[in-house]
Amino acid sequence: MTTTFGGAAASSAVFADPRIQIQRFQTSPCGLASAFRHRGGINHGLRRTSSINVIRAVNTPVKPETVVEIKRSKVEIIKEKSNFIRFPLNEELLTETPNINESATQIIKFHGSYQQTNRDERGTKSYSFMLRTKNPCGKVPNQLYLVMDDLADKFGIKTLRLTTRQTFQLHGVLKKDLKTVMSTIIRNMGSTLGACGDLNRNVLAPAAPLARKDYLFAQETAENIAALLTPQSGFYYDMWVDGEKIMSAEPPEVVEARNDNSHGTNFPDSPEPIYGTQFLPRKFKIAVTVPTDNSVDILTNDIGVVVVSDKKGEPQGFNIYVGGGMGRTHRQEATFPRLAEPLGYVPKEDILYAIKAIVVTQRENGRRDDRKYSRMKYLISSWGIEKFRSVVEQYYGKKFEPFRELPEWEFQSYLGWHEQGDGHQYCGIHIDSGRVKGVMKQTLREIIEKYKLNVRITPNQNLVLCDIRRSWRRPIGAALAQSGLLEPRLVDPLNLTAMACPALPLCPLAITEAERGIPDLLKRVRALFEKVGLKYNESIVVRVTGCPNGCARPYMAELGFVGDGPNSYQIWLGGTPNQTSLARCFMDKVKLQDLEKVLEPLFYHWKRDRKAKESFGDFTNRTGFETLKGLVETWEGLPDMSKRLYSLKLFSDRQTYAAMEKLAKLENKTAYALAMEVIRNYVAAQQNGKSE
Repeated sequence: MTTTFGGAAASSAVFADPRIQIQRFQTSPCGLASAFRHRGGINHGLRRTSSINVIRAVNTPVKPETVVEIKRSKVEIIKEKSNFIRFPLNEELLTETPNINESATQIIKFHGSYQQTNRDERGTKSYSFMLRTKNPCGKVPNQLYLVMDDLADKFGIKTLRLTTRQTFQLHGVLKKDLKTVMSTIIRNMGSTLGACGDLNRNVLAPAAPLARKDYLFAQETAENIAALLTPQSGFYYDMWVDGEKIMSAEPPEVVEARNDNSHGTNFPDSPEPIYGTQFLPRKFKIAVTVPTDNSVDILTNDIGVVVVSDKKGEPQGFNIYVGGGMGRTHRQEATFPRLAEPLGYVPKEDILYAIKAIVVTQRENGRRDDRKYSRMKYLISSWGIEKFRSVVEQYYGKKFEPFRELPEWEFQSYLGWHEQGDGHQYCGIHIDSGRVKGVMKQTLREIIEKYKLNVRITPNQNLVLCDIRRSWRRPIGAALAQSGLLEPRLVDPLNLTAMACPALPLCPLAITEAERGIPDLLKRVRALFEKVGLKYNESIVVRVTGCPNGCARPYMAELGFVGDGPNSYQIWLGGTPNQTSLARCFMDKVKLQDLEKVLEPLFYHWKRDRKAKESFGDFTNRTGFETLKGLVETWEGLPDMSKRLYSLKLFSDRQTYAAMEKLAKLENKTAYALAMEVIRNYVAAQQNGKSE
């Protein structure tokens, strides 16, 4: 028999004999079988095997009656019994206890909240709730920002936190205040629906409010994708505003794409046409951007969408990446971070159908027995991209076109003052670890309220003030500076690209510090830079997480710290400044007090041995981890420069310099670096000769 998940349109079964595998799709009359009658559907050799409308894709001869029941995780059973994400949360919220039970803690995630305790406190647990908003593209209307600021003071811990997915997190809300806070957010142009849980999370897009066709189209697309994949069964509004739906009108193309069932994507007559009773196997993340702009860490998402325009700048379609994801589990080698890879190109009118087809492929085939392996990256890693593409095309109803060529990616921070292109300016403000608090919080509120500014949250935990008139720039700039919110040129370059997750004391998954620890870590890195002679304007991408789940995307950092014990970190190396290379684990269990022993030799040799303009991440990849580990193990400290006589002026005449510069270019080095290498080699040769 087959296993169905709450009336799922399709289900998978695996034989006990590993040599025999069969995929079975239980369909309705408008299910997958109808894919071959609409929109140019593709027949991939599936054949109908009985009158009960079961379709089988058979790889090897089938032994009758050998299909086994698929194991399901505890969360899958909770979802199935929840009446579309209502029970038992609806009952638990009515009790007098300060917390909710285990099943309700799983259900409330879909509503955008996590139950937490303060792990700094001993004795009786003090429960509270973290609320996370959903803000496609990071857009925050003026009214919503002011409301969130008020709620933080009245019901939270008097801080707002900007996340790596362009949303707010509001910490410290008590159970008795949940409905008040949730309903206030909903009634003021906000939402927390789907900010957590096993469904599509917040959709990223560049936060810059540029009046450019490609940026505007990317942001519009992100908002449409978010609307397409928003739950439809009403559980959110039933819970928090007594069933009143407070929603803006959806674009007709979104409604049409959601309702389309030409290729067996939907659950007919279900209140959740895309998600069904079981929703997705795990969280699902999507980002949209334009060529070159990698402000969104495009390759870390389940789906990455890139606008492709013609020579006139008119958007024509989209390149699609699939299979990225950061989370992993310590000491579980079968779990890993993964970069997304190209799937194909679609014309712009098909993007919502293509996205839906990918989501449904994950819904039907992602693992539901072990949540460690339930992300789509594991499905693609297991199947390979060719098989994944073939299955998606069945739900899409078309072949993907070849991936269009793209230019190199660049990281964009959007910090500082910039022209929007519509006569207004915007100002990107660096916020350390995204924590808005104290004087800066008050100042930001005053500016945003006084000038009625809309704001945007960036994927790097920063804030963008939008639509600023030129005459406002000076007073706004002065107010920001007085509160300590400095222009980027006045902030340590290390801080500008650094990120950390909240970790302790409220995150239940944290193993060690991240947000509270990163200020000291960055100071220690800067001190080492100075010690080995690296200049102040030189920087590397540093990211810190308190556990291996990777919320601050440490596996893309040039130097990533991943908590693996109390005051202990894994060190990851090899990411690049433009966020296109995956870092690798360099060392485990490095104690906080021993970081200099590892980092000092790495920074010293990077300064001494790098090629021209070679980033730290590229240097570590080129040098190789075995060599780097040898340098760390044999490190005896910096050479005593005080005992050396040397001249800073290497070239006495222009002719010698020109000749050295010409040779240096052949090796991709500077004239100075090549000259120093020649001198060191000569000195070493002379010393070796003397010792002999």
